[in-house]
Amino acid sequence: MEIDPKQLQMKQAQQEQQEQQEAAKKSIVGQALSQEAAARLNTIRLAKPDKGKQLEAYIVNLATSGRMMGKMTEPELISIVEELNKHTSKSTKVKFDRRRAALDSDSD
Repeated sequence: MEIDPKQLQMKQAQQEQQEQQEAAKKSIVGQALSQEAAARLNTIRLAKPDKGKQLEAYIVNLATSGRMMGKMTEPELISIVEELNKHTSKSTKVKFDRRRAALDSDSD
């Protein structure tokens, strides 16, 4: 099974483009946040990577659209996190199947 050189070049190009986009995103986020807010974002990213990516994308969107004045402080970041939590809250439900439990009798 041979690897096609064109496919290899395309994969490398895609990877380079992805790395450039990631570097640009990190640069924008770094310029848009204060040190405390950046530390908070890193903590969120470590604890919940999906929430961190969502928050990062939101910050980049704010910064690139010009809706952000100056650097974002930690309290502002926390309020954004709370807003995102309100809109993306997942409710956990536990459902007991009592019929199956009734059929399983260990007392026999």
